[in-house]
Amino acid sequence: MLIPSIDLMGGRIVQLVQGEKLKLAFDDFEYWIERFAKYPLVQLIDLDAAMRLGNNRALIEMIAKRLPCQVGGGLKTAEDGKILLEAGARRVIYGSSLFRPAEPDHIRRHKLIYLEFAEGLKSSLGEEALVFSVDTKAGKVAVKGWKDSVDLTPEEAITWLEDYCAAFLYTHVDTEGTMQGFPIDVAAILRACTAKQLIVAGGIKEQSEIEALDAMGVDAVAGMAVYSGAMEA
Repeated sequence: MLIPSIDLMGGRIVQLVQGEKLKLAFDDFEYWIERFAKYPLVQLIDLDAAMRLGNNRALIEMIAKRLPCQVGGGLKTAEDGKILLEAGARRVIYGSSLFRPAEPDHIRRHKLIYLEFAEGLKSSLGEEALVFSVDTKAGKVAVKGWKDSVDLTPEEAITWLEDYCAAFLYTHVDTEGTMQGFPIDVAAILRACTAKQLIVAGGIKEQSEIEALDAMGVDAVAGMAVYSGAMEA
């Protein structure tokens, strides 16, 4: 399944290369909402919130009311997710807040993965509403708008978090926005790690990749390829 993405920054729809360099920007929201209306799921990300640089809340709420969205970007508490679900989001995406080193005086089951937080989200919001984002840069889990990383592989993160969410979103930051192709072998390894829905993103450039991933039972997010016109959507 192809999942089109809408990334918001500074009140516009944008496409960045590796989360840093602005490549494309649009403010014709109606056009893209209509284009994506046929899809069963659209990914909606507030990049400003993810990078701790403000938010695009009004736009998020407007789009989530009109398209079936999974929404993410800077969610830190169960209440953040609850607000988005009440605003019309189908599911909410948590990423960086799941990967926090333990405080010296806190006893936790894992020193880098905040399993107690994941458990609390499942209890508060329900497993079916949760997508956990495991983004990877140079083989390690990337956090805080991909500016920092933690000493974890994506396989470890997914295995530990398996019981608490409906789906995993994996972004291969090294190829994100480059249209150089997604590393299919990585998808195969991650598919073997979880029975949950697996969605991948990062560098997808053509329909044949979507089909190869689909044959493995993996869904794909496409952004740059769609917005640049390289892929029909």
